[in-house]
Amino acid sequence: MGNGVMAGQGDRMATTIAIAGTDTDAGKTIVTAAIAAYWLRHGGRRSLGLLKPVQSGLGDRERYLDWFGAQVNQTAESINPLWFEAPLAPPIAAQREGKTIDLAVAWRSLGELQRSRDLVLVEGAGGLGSPVTWELTVADVFYEWRLPTVLVVPVKLGAIAAAVANVALARQVGVNLRGMVLNCTAPRSPQDIADLAPADLLTTLTGVPVLGCLPHFADLETGDRPALGTTLAAAAANLDLERLLGAALRPGPAPLGALAGANPSP
Repeated sequence: MGNGVMAGQGDRMATTIAIAGTDTDAGKTIVTAAIAAYWLRHGGRRSLGLLKPVQSGLGDRERYLDWFGAQVNQTAESINPLWFEAPLAPPIAAQREGKTIDLAVAWRSLGELQRSRDLVLVEGAGGLGSPVTWELTVADVFYEWRLPTVLVVPVKLGAIAAAVANVALARQVGVNLRGMVLNCTAPRSPQDIADLAPADLLTTLTGVPVLGCLPHFADLETGDRPALGTTLAAAAANLDLERLLGAALRPGPAPLGALAGANPSP
């Protein structure tokens, strides 16, 4: 495909997982942060890289810098190589600024992280069907970059239909879906979760396993950072991380990361 989308980085690379959502505000950043906090706490001091290839408006990269800046030792540009001011779909935001989206820039950032870190988490923009350029969706990019992907499904009315539609798109494009993670974007009781996003029904309809459910986090912006890291890591521990991360969780070769041994717990 054009627009700088390429596949295959060569040599030994970090385990890389993409986090997609069924839509905007599904909770991709929360799921990414929970996995990141777990890795920093339980990853045997192996290194982590965070990547938001394209971002429009303020939000995700700023949160990652706030929550994990000291642990991952990345700049805003390293986390988010393509940024546009207007909080709109990236091609529209770029057009407003008289710019085009060169995905080769983001691809190079991914490669740099994969060569220097042990785990790289890549957060998409919007849902799998959201446009990244005028020609490509998030699903297209994740497929071309060969990224195993987890789909975040917010627990709300309409979650089932949204999950089914996004899984269908992923299959059509060829995205490798490792599983779905349910995310409570508002306080939910166990009965709410069972009614709005029943895991067994989602799996039956899509053939994709549900890896668990994250609770609602009320004080992410103002809470104490060490306590936040502990809370996020504990929530991630309830997910099926073995299915998601596989061998990366088990002891293996010496760390890839230049920062190995330098990542304190969040």
